[in-house]
Amino acid sequence: MGTPPDSLDQVILTFDRGLRTLFGKLASSRPSPATQKPQVELAEDARSHAAGLMRINHTGEVCAQALYEGQALVARKPEVRTWLEHAATEETDHLVWCAERLKELDSRPSVLNPLFYGASLSLGAITGLLGDRISLGFVEATEDQVGEHLNDHLDKLPAEDQRSRAIVATMREEELRHGEGAIKQGGEAFPAPVRKLMRLMSKVMTETTYRI
Repeated sequence: MGTPPDSLDQVILTFDRGLRTLFGKLASSRPSPATQKPQVELAEDARSHAAGLMRINHTGEVCAQALYEGQALVARKPEVRTWLEHAATEETDHLVWCAERLKELDSRPSVLNPLFYGASLSLGAITGLLGDRISLGFVEATEDQVGEHLNDHLDKLPAEDQRSRAIVATMREEELRHGEGAIKQGGEAFPAPVRKLMRLMSKVMTETTYRI
């Protein structure tokens, strides 16, 4: 038996969104929070540091896109799939905002993004196949870590870089809301040892994408 038509369509759409995520063909549904802040000339070291942090954030959003796509592809309940797709829309905004800010900082996304996208898509599908409760629990645990990273970045971003800071602050608020929403949708909270392992995996991504 072949793949049902609706499932095949979903696979094709997932592949298309993956290409657009990796090669900059996405558009945000909302203006970037950076537009509300003035553009200032940063010293070279401050600009380079801000770019490194925003590169990490951009890769994190690439991973989030892939994770949600993989989970939605195999979600069992239509309402869970709808929730995942809605959350992915906000993540798309974050991705575009980070990409725009990287351009303003005269920098670029990480060349490792395709690798991280593929790994995250696979991980999303695997957790999705384990059931909606596990899948949503993984979302909550992931967003909790992302919130920690964004808090750290708000501490580390140059004080004068109000445009990057506005983006990160908005992202933090929405990422935490995604985590809370995942639990409300029926997600199962992950135990501490699993969260610790996820932090170690996340550290690999942040340390490699800061410069590459």
